[in-house]
Amino acid sequence: MENLKNIQPVEDFNWDAYEQGESYGEVSKDDLVKTYDETLNKINDRDVVMGKVTSMNKREVVVNIGFKSDGVVPMSEFRYNPDLKIGDEVEVYIESQEDKKGQLLLSHKKARATRSWDRVNEAFEKDEIVKGFIKCRTKGGMIVDVFGIEAFLPGSQIDVKPIRDYDVFVGKTMEFKIVKINQDFKNVVVSHKALIEAELEQQKKDIISKLEKGQVLEGTVKNITSYGVFIDLGGVDGLIHITDLSWGRVSHPEEIVQLDEKINVVILDFDDEKKRIALGLKQLTPHPWDALDAELKVGDKVKGKVVVMADYGAFIEIAAGVEGLIHVSEMSWTQHLRSAQDFMKVGDEIEAVILTLDRDERKMSLGIKQLKADPWEDIESRFPVGSKHTAKVRNFTNFGVFVEIEEGVDGLIHISDLSWTKKIKHPSEFTQIGADIEVQVLEIDKENRRLSLGHKQLEENPWDVFETIFTVGSIHEGTIIELLDKGAVISLPYGVEGFATPKHLVKEDGSQAVVEEKMEFKVIEFNKEAKRIILSHSRIHEDEQKQAKKDAVPTAEKKTTKRSKKSEEEPALTSSVEKTTLGDIEELAALKEKLSGKE
Repeated sequence: MENLKNIQPVEDFNWDAYEQGESYGEVSKDDLVKTYDETLNKINDRDVVMGKVTSMNKREVVVNIGFKSDGVVPMSEFRYNPDLKIGDEVEVYIESQEDKKGQLLLSHKKARATRSWDRVNEAFEKDEIVKGFIKCRTKGGMIVDVFGIEAFLPGSQIDVKPIRDYDVFVGKTMEFKIVKINQDFKNVVVSHKALIEAELEQQKKDIISKLEKGQVLEGTVKNITSYGVFIDLGGVDGLIHITDLSWGRVSHPEEIVQLDEKINVVILDFDDEKKRIALGLKQLTPHPWDALDAELKVGDKVKGKVVVMADYGAFIEIAAGVEGLIHVSEMSWTQHLRSAQDFMKVGDEIEAVILTLDRDERKMSLGIKQLKADPWEDIESRFPVGSKHTAKVRNFTNFGVFVEIEEGVDGLIHISDLSWTKKIKHPSEFTQIGADIEVQVLEIDKENRRLSLGHKQLEENPWDVFETIFTVGSIHEGTIIELLDKGAVISLPYGVEGFATPKHLVKEDGSQAVVEEKMEFKVIEFNKEAKRIILSHSRIHEDEQKQAKKDAVPTAEKKTTKRSKKSEEEPALTSSVEKTTLGDIEELAALKEKLSGKE
């Protein structure tokens, strides 16, 4: 109430004018309107002016441009600038001073577009940093809103490190440099990478200047390739080659590290000029050879896994980073040339014997055949001379057949020891590789680990019998089976073969014998040691003619009498000249039965 007592009425208030609706005192209404208008900016439609943000919410921004009313701009037009706040000055385009509701219509987007091309060119010329809003992905990169213009951001220009997920950048506002403008097509290319490269270059120089060989640093796995791993050391990259990841064998770096993994690495080498840094991971742990059991020695048995195969042998890992070589010659006692793949494969767990061990050179050789007894140690007792065995044909030569009686025990059957009767030009005519063959031990060569074997020795020598049958002067029926320049090969009874020269193949009428012709032959030479029988067909009728001339008997009857008489005088010769048959001699019959059985 006291305050009300202090209120004093205005002495010069015009109550009459107030009653008539006028309350301006001495100042006229027109003067007041004029004064009010002078306080407002003069604006025109389609002008671009600067205004101040007075309030904002999620949907719209209220901008004061000094006009009688404030304008409203959709918040979506400020997506590129998430840092917008009350009091910021922004440019707006006046679309209309008053709409039907008397509202001032403004557009920030059109204001930007009106000056965008000039501003883009200006920023390019002055190498300015501009802000842009990443709108969406496109082929090879992103679309960025810069001053209202859609610019292209190549994927390689987003960051200095490879980008695995482009989508995480959509909707972000970032700083860019304009790196290229096509004036004809109004295309703009921007780069974020260009902004940080200069800074990174300086960082790299600072980091490299402080590097020392043997220094241990923490880094992040940035990229994994088939040949190694790139590590981000905090602004500079280094490479761990695949061979420096682990003391053991590594097929692919992903077996050891993963992307974005933080690991400690040691600096092995670096190049100031090319800024290449070689890093190591395995060097942070002791070499496995240094941790190898000091008691391990030659002759000890070890277990390991086959990690690498080659024709000449296999590498066995007995501990991570500790490998030994088993040469193919140490895989079996056999002397046949074989590949290591015949005995084992990668991944096999095996046991082996240490043959050599060099800790200084970090080399070890192993063997697996040593796990079995050497088959030649007691060869004389297991395969004595004269013993009979079944062997497998392994290889041929022109002079014989190589066979294996058991693993590591090889022998040679000379071509002359294959058959008593057949003339064999090459062993492949008699047997084949992989076939079983019966053999008899003829000789043992322990020093060279080779047996001399025979096959024909398993049968009795038929030439002992042939000697009594194919006596010189005896006549036998034979068939020509092969004609050669030097003569013909003739098949005789009992599977034996003879030979006749061309002059001994002339028939009585002067014609020459041909292949597959069957006729009688006289034995003119028999050599048991050389297994050679020389025959003649022409000698039969030549001898008859000589005998006829000698007797000088013109008539056939006299001739027959003469021959009969001579036969009586020489019974042994007659019996040998007569054509032999299988039923004539008991010995021949037995031989035929024996040979037939062999066949």
